[in-house]
Amino acid sequence: MPNPDTPSRTDYAAAVEGLADRVLGALRGAGDPAVDPAVVASQVDEAPDPKVALAAVRVLGPDVFAPALLAGVPFGPGDARAVAESLRIFPPAPDAAPEAAWRDWTTVRLLARYGGGSPDSTFTDTPEDTLGVREPAPPGGTGPAGSPGSPGPSWRDLSLSMAQLSPLALPNVDGPVHETALDRLRDLSRGTARAMLRRDYPTAARLARWLACALHRGARPDLDTAAVVRHLELHCGGGGRTALDTAVARGLLDRSQPQRPGGPTA
Repeated sequence: MPNPDTPSRTDYAAAVEGLADRVLGALRGAGDPAVDPAVVASQVDEAPDPKVALAAVRVLGPDVFAPALLAGVPFGPGDARAVAESLRIFPPAPDAAPEAAWRDWTTVRLLARYGGGSPDSTFTDTPEDTLGVREPAPPGGTGPAGSPGSPGPSWRDLSLSMAQLSPLALPNVDGPVHETALDRLRDLSRGTARAMLRRDYPTAARLARWLACALHRGARPDLDTAAVVRHLELHCGGGGRTALDTAVARGLLDRSQPQRPGGPTA
């Protein structure tokens, strides 16, 4: 018989949604003194099972830094300790999929910045190990393993991979994954359009982050990204993670220039 004290998948899923809601609240309530800025630390401290809360921190990964990166919300020492503890309790797997490895690598780089470096420093990629996590190979462009001369993934496979990598689509975060997004922006536009047509709003919101990130960098997606984000804001439903993805895309759009002269603006 299952141990009634053992957390279930439902418990872990609820913790992830709860943390996503907290991050979203901090992002939307930036500057409001009534909003607790210690998002990660509060989630762990108040959780019935801190281990489940730490697992949620690992799932969201770089997105726990979204309020700091997008809205300047303080990421305090307590938050940094909670992220570090999540990495200690749930260490990155050496044989993890590339998408998981990239999320982990970005998380530890951001932790290094906000846990001891300058919050205003620019994110830079380095090939050295960072807290035991080595920079993975790019997810596309030169092939699934990043090997020169190998064919790149199809637009559908790339879109699936980049949707899993959406927590990297944040301002002042850079690296080979972002270069892939810019190099294959048309494919990501196709993937976003397909997700919208299928009403797969979670995938559409994740990919919309990459389109908005490209706009933030001065590129021009083939899709009207502002219209996509407006539609998601109206129809994506109440899921915390999808709402957070949509809010991040909106935040990136608000920092961007109009998509084209005379066209829609963010």
